[in-house]
Amino acid sequence: MRRFHSPDADLDRWVPDDPEDVGLLVQMMVGPAGKPGEESFDVVVCTPRWLDRWVREDGPLIGRHHVVIERWDAARIRLFLTEVVESEEAPTWPELADRIGRIGRWEFEDYRP
Repeated sequence: MRRFHSPDADLDRWVPDDPEDVGLLVQMMVGPAGKPGEESFDVVVCTPRWLDRWVREDGPLIGRHHVVIERWDAARIRLFLTEVVESEEAPTWPELADRIGRIGRWEFEDYRP
C-alpha cells in the first residue's frame, strides 16, 4: 500500500455530516514492494444507512468493490484496507494486482492489449 486518495474528499481533513450515512469513493494506490510505481484500486466505502438510502432512491445496487463500515473512521478504514491488501501474496505483480482487484476495482481490470 502506497497511499489513499479520493477524488471527492480530502481524506486527511474530511468529516461527514453524519458518520453513519457515508458513501465515498476511495482509491488505494498500490505498488509492488521494493519497486517504483503504483496502480489504482477503487472501493466505495459506505455505511448500511447510505446503502439503504441508495437502494430506496436509485434501485438495486451490485455490491462489488464496496467496503461496508458501521461509521466513518478514517484511521480505522485505512488500517483495515492496508491490512487486507498487504495480506495478499502472489509470485508476480500482475498476479498480485489481479488478487487485489477482487477488493477494489483495478484500473486495468478487463484490459486487453
